[in-house]
Amino acid sequence: MLGAMEWLNYHHLRYFWAVAKEGSLRRAAERLHVSQPSISGQLRELEDALGEKLFRRSGRSKVLTDAGQVAFRYADEIFALGRELVGAVQQRPTAQALRLYVGVADSFPKLVTNEILKPVFAMPQPVHVICREGKLEDLLGQLGAHRLDILLADEPAPSGSHGRTFNHRLGESSTAFCAAGKLARALKGAFPQSLHGAPALLPSDNTSLRRAVEAWFREIGVEPRVVAEFEDLALMKVMAAEGRGFMALPSVVAGEAVRRYGFQIIGLAETCQVQFHAITAERRRVHPAVIVLTESARRHLGGTPDAATPGRSSLSRS
Repeated sequence: MLGAMEWLNYHHLRYFWAVAKEGSLRRAAERLHVSQPSISGQLRELEDALGEKLFRRSGRSKVLTDAGQVAFRYADEIFALGRELVGAVQQRPTAQALRLYVGVADSFPKLVTNEILKPVFAMPQPVHVICREGKLEDLLGQLGAHRLDILLADEPAPSGSHGRTFNHRLGESSTAFCAAGKLARALKGAFPQSLHGAPALLPSDNTSLRRAVEAWFREIGVEPRVVAEFEDLALMKVMAAEGRGFMALPSVVAGEAVRRYGFQIIGLAETCQVQFHAITAERRRVHPAVIVLTESARRHLGGTPDAATPGRSSLSRS
């Protein structure tokens, strides 16, 4: 029996890729200098070959289905490799960037994201990073549809999530409490009891950081005065920089927060731990930038070399 790759028509694939890029048959036809009926026929043949609808209509535009999103990503990489091939054969230098699609859960600290991504930009091959932020559940759907290479989250993917996923614990961090100058100076002396009744800016209650901080407050018998809660952690830092309250953040990035926002550290809570996870889909090969990212993050955050669950899959090439 012939496999799909033996009869996939790359001419049809290029027509599909052009329509996906342009968003309509008309613009794709103008770009390719062919008729719209010709493109429509080619698309139907490609959809028949793949056994999936690749577009749905939205007004006058063509919008990619989930299957279309997957096909478009592969088509994009296929034609990028084609350009590299031509350049290599003709001995032209190429700086074709490797694409890395990163999902970032909205509860994941952005300063930690920045630290985790830094080694990717130092790779010998240029890397084009595409970051998508959102709710964990939504991003797991994109990961399951292979629209993401990796997902950064402050909790592992729950069992029964979209498709098969692998959780890789990158490490953990104690928690630092910080505030702008005057408030920080007032709270430093008798930390942590000084936080009792003090104005607090906290992440929303669906985050692991919030749960860890509240558990620590109960443990030490402290009840701050919550003045605001945030889903957007960047906005929380802006409010804290204006002196509206103290805030908590992973101590692994406390120094960077001091430098960027002018905070002062009130104190550290060693027993208030937050975890960091990378989530990947089961794939035959692992993205080289994912390997660099996870190995560096584990060294920085103290994660174990092989901590993937379920299946105990490592992040090395298979």
